[in-house]
Amino acid sequence: MTTYDRVDQGSEAGASSLAAGPGGVLDLLRVAAVVLDADGRIALWSPEAEQLFGFSAAEALGRRADKLLVHPQDRRAAVELFARVRAGDTWAGVFPVRLPDGSTLKVEFRTMGLRDVHGDVYALGLAADEGTVRRLETDLAVSGFLVKQSPVGLAVFDTELRWLRANPALEQMNATTETQVRGRRIGEVLPGLDSEAIEAAMRHVLESGQPLLDQQSVGRTPADPDHDHAWSESYYRLEDPSGRILGIAASVMDISRRHREASEVAEARERLAVIADASVRIGTTLDLRQTAQELADVTVPRLADLAAVDVLDSVVHREATPRVWTDGSARFRALAVAAGYPTDAVHAADPVGEIARYDPTRLITQCVRDGRSMLLPYVTERDVRRIARDDTAAEVLIREGVHSYIAAPLIARGSVLGTLSLHRTINPKPFDEEDRTLACELAIRAAMCIDNARLYARERDAALTLQRSLLSQQPRDMDGLEIASRYLPAVSTAGGDWFDVLPLPDGKVGLVVGDVMGKGIHAAAIMGQLRTATRAFSRLDLPPAKLLCHLDEITPSLGESIATCLYAVCDPRTGRCEMSTAGHLPPVLVQPGGDAELIDLPTGAPLGVGGVPFASVERELAEGALLALFTDGLVEQRHQSLDVGLHALVQLLRRHQGPLERICDQVLAALHGAPDDDVALLLARLRRPRPPERPVLTVDSDRDTAHRTDHVRDGADRGALPRNVPR
Repeated sequence: MTTYDRVDQGSEAGASSLAAGPGGVLDLLRVAAVVLDADGRIALWSPEAEQLFGFSAAEALGRRADKLLVHPQDRRAAVELFARVRAGDTWAGVFPVRLPDGSTLKVEFRTMGLRDVHGDVYALGLAADEGTVRRLETDLAVSGFLVKQSPVGLAVFDTELRWLRANPALEQMNATTETQVRGRRIGEVLPGLDSEAIEAAMRHVLESGQPLLDQQSVGRTPADPDHDHAWSESYYRLEDPSGRILGIAASVMDISRRHREASEVAEARERLAVIADASVRIGTTLDLRQTAQELADVTVPRLADLAAVDVLDSVVHREATPRVWTDGSARFRALAVAAGYPTDAVHAADPVGEIARYDPTRLITQCVRDGRSMLLPYVTERDVRRIARDDTAAEVLIREGVHSYIAAPLIARGSVLGTLSLHRTINPKPFDEEDRTLACELAIRAAMCIDNARLYARERDAALTLQRSLLSQQPRDMDGLEIASRYLPAVSTAGGDWFDVLPLPDGKVGLVVGDVMGKGIHAAAIMGQLRTATRAFSRLDLPPAKLLCHLDEITPSLGESIATCLYAVCDPRTGRCEMSTAGHLPPVLVQPGGDAELIDLPTGAPLGVGGVPFASVERELAEGALLALFTDGLVEQRHQSLDVGLHALVQLLRRHQGPLERICDQVLAALHGAPDDDVALLLARLRRPRPPERPVLTVDSDRDTAHRTDHVRDGADRGALPRNVPR
């Protein structure tokens, strides 16, 4: 058995290893085969010849080719060419052929001589339509030119995703030649790329037939192994005219510059967003610690993974002390710390609220000393020990992977208040100059809020000090009146609320409560003047309406402000109470049985308006009746009608009986825990005054002298001596 026989009868695997699938180029050309014998007669005629020339095999076989296929004027040239081929020459070129309808078709020939076993000579002609050949040549030339000259990287892969072709542009991008990559996978040649994602995209195109356009990837190639590049990749499935899948074509463009610019634009937008967010979130209150926490929260995780805010201890105590001591050290108080993710690094920061003193080598000490930001793009172990408060904290930061650091000074009105410290741990990108600029911008914005809080606290302390010095001391009980009072300054700032209890002639008592419009030292100062004036006018024993008229006349001279005031004169002996109001809320009267009501008073204009008369109302108070005077801070709340607060106060006073001190505490606990406005509350309960006491003359039997002894109350045996004294 011959070798041919063995292969022909072998396994299917052996046969498939010898025979590969056909290409598609010959199908495009439709190459026709024609064989002429020694006489120039057509001996063989292929089906493609039938399609190309239009003659069937029956019409062509046995006939002279020059008479069947050649116009008369071209037959001489055809015969000469045939003779050359018979002589052993070859010829290739374009020759006009006559078609059955008499028209002409230009055909490109490849001719050659053939000999059979008998030595007879034949001529083989391979023919194709000249137009088809030219189009294919043009397509191949254009495609080849484009592949070689294109600035876009082009690659071809087989169905197993092995490299087949790479044009010069792609060779330059990757710093690899086509010879080096042919037959290999992407990951084998370019390990710096995400080959799994790239091959997954290519498999999807192979399976679906749908191209994928502008697939972006980032990585490194041997052309620039130290820097990331970005590429835009598009994938197309290659098929022959019959639809057979040949592989994948990929076009690659280096878009690193565009990617970098887009990243810079995105980062710039993110920085603007952080600044906009900071303007909304930082400084929502005038609380120093909350402002610092708001600053720390804004920076993580968008700018840093860990942030800490430390201010000089002198700022917290509002002291005018130097930011750095003579030995170069500084005292800090940690106000806030925030992390963008759960991490032990927060424990390396200074505990919030604690004071720490750091030597001149500490980075934040240098930051406040010089008033300049500090940027460490790459933090070394030595740097960490200058950042952390001690060696233990340094070990924590090192373990958590701190690799980049910024310290930005908190500067406001020319003074350094503290520092903002930023760390990066899980974010692999080091801080750069743009990050430093953003950190300084946030620090400046926060520093202004912190300084405002500091100045506000200083002013509030001054206003409270002035206000408390001007307010009367805790009023004592008067003969016939049980007194209790409370005063709470506003959480935000002190105002101009006041109250007073004034002894008047003939045992009467004046009760005053007022409220100067405005806040701060100005309101407290006007309040003190009005309180003093009220005390002076009360000495004249004026009716309430008349006293308010005098106050109204002097109020404009005290400053640009107005005030409300309620003045009541009670006579404990008779139970009569006359009261008048200058725009102030009416008092609550609680009867001994528990019934409570707001006293209906003519609402006068506030003090300082001028030209409006005041009216008085007189009520009879039973023994045990309770009169409650208050300012609007007790009953007024945001997003709630004033009537709701007044009703709640009346109900509270109706339910609560007993000692006045306890009633004060119960009312304040129920209505206000942290008031937005000053709160003044004055309670007065009527009790009948004790009868006047008289001295009684007694006789000392031993010394036979008379002297004053125990007092005898009304109702006792008037004018009589004690029973144990002889008459």
